[in-house]
Amino acid sequence: MSGASSWLQKMRKAELLELCDSVDFKDYEGMKKVDIEVALDEYLRKNSSEYSNESRLAPFYKTRGRDNHSPVKREINSAGSDVESKLRSTRRRVTKAAEELLATDDSEAELATTRARSALTRTPGRAGPLSNLSFASNVPLPPSPSVVADAIDRRTAILRQKVSDAYEESGIVETVQATREKFSSLVVIQALITVFEIYNLRKEVLPDRYAFTIPEIPLLKTSEYPVKIPDLFLLLTSSFWGPSSLWAFTSLVLPLTAAYFFNLTSKPRSRSHVQNYNYTFDPLTFNIVKALLTFVIYGQDVTFGGLVDLEYVARINSAVYGGWPGVMVGTGIGALVTLYEAVLKK
Repeated sequence: MSGASSWLQKMRKAELLELCDSVDFKDYEGMKKVDIEVALDEYLRKNSSEYSNESRLAPFYKTRGRDNHSPVKREINSAGSDVESKLRSTRRRVTKAAEELLATDDSEAELATTRARSALTRTPGRAGPLSNLSFASNVPLPPSPSVVADAIDRRTAILRQKVSDAYEESGIVETVQATREKFSSLVVIQALITVFEIYNLRKEVLPDRYAFTIPEIPLLKTSEYPVKIPDLFLLLTSSFWGPSSLWAFTSLVLPLTAAYFFNLTSKPRSRSHVQNYNYTFDPLTFNIVKALLTFVIYGQDVTFGGLVDLEYVARINSAVYGGWPGVMVGTGIGALVTLYEAVLKK
C-alpha cells in the first residue's frame, strides 16, 4: 500500500496533475500515479500552514489528521518517508527508463496498426464490424453530393470544350460550308443531271468486260472476285460513237447553242452600251430545247430525213434511266430550279 492520503488515492491521474499545478507542485514529470500521490501528500503536509485553510484541500487535511492517529498509518508514513528518499535518488533513472519504454511501446503499437490495416485490406471479408468501420473510415469520401455534382459538371464542360476545339481544328466546318456554297448553284445542279445521264449511257456504249479474278484470301476470309473493266476497244468502232454522238447533239450541243443565242438573262445596259448576262447560256432555254428534242427524237422516232438512226435511238432509250421520260423529268427539274432562282433574285 502507499503512504498517501486515501483522498488522493481516490483521484485519477489527470485530477492529481491538475491539483499539483494548482498548488505549485512541479516535480511530477515521469512519475507514476502512486509516486505522485506520495510526493503530493508529503508536499501538502510540509506546506500545511499555507494550504490547510483552503476549502478544496479540506478533505485532504481531514483524512490526513485521522490517519495520523492510527498506529498503522504512522508506521506506513515512516516507511513512506524512506521510500520517498529512495525515490528522489532514482527519479531521473526511472524517468529515462519510462521514456524509453514509452517510445518502444509507441513503435510497437504503430507496427501492429500497420499490420492490422494491411491484413484488413487483403481479407476484408473476414473482418468484424469494428474492423469494417475502421476500413470505411480510411476511405476518402466526398463531403456532400453537391460537390460530386459540381465535379461532374466541370469534367463534362472540359470534355465538351475539347471535343468542340477538335471539331473546329479538323476543318470540317469550313469544308462543309465550301461544299454547300458550290452545290447551291444552278450550274452544279444542271451538271449533276447531265453526269447522271452519262453514267447510265456508259454501260450501253462501253460495256464491262471480264479482265481478271482476285483470288481467294483465307486470312481475310474472302472469296474469289471477278474484276470487270470497260471495253476500251469499242472506242474504235461506230458502236460507241453512233449513240454517243446522237446523245451529245440532242442533250448538249443543240440545247447549248440555242441557250447561247436565246439568252433571256440579260441585265440592264450600262453606260458602255454593252449587254451583260447573268449566264453565258440561258438555263431555261437549255432545258426547253433539250426537252423538245428528247420528245421528238426519242419519243416520236423522228429521223429528220434519215439523219437519225433509230437503232441508236433504241439503244439510248434502253440505257438512260427511265428512257426518254426520265430525260424529260431531268429537264423539268432544271427548268423549275431556274424559275425558282429567278424569283429569289427579284
